[in-house]
Amino acid sequence: MIKILIVDDEKAIGDLIEWNLSAAGYQCTTVCDGLEALDRIEAETYDLILLDIMLPGASGYDIMEYIRPLAIPVIFITAKHEVRDRVKGL
Repeated sequence: MIKILIVDDEKAIGDLIEWNLSAAGYQCTTVCDGLEALDRIEAETYDLILLDIMLPGASGYDIMEYIRPLAIPVIFITAKHEVRDRVKGL
């Protein structure tokens, strides 16, 4: 089963994403802050991470720097829409 880590500081959004992905057959874990996300990434293996940028504890960009060498696919989920934010995310 594919394991997905959902990292979003807005619990309602994280829960909604988890509910939909779980209904589609994915195994999901949802966390609400950057430090907890880092703890989960160290403790478990994930096939995909859905990552918000603006998080308490550690930003999505900070987390991305940590997981880049792990070669885990990441999709940013964010309300940021500035060109510089998009470029930084890439």
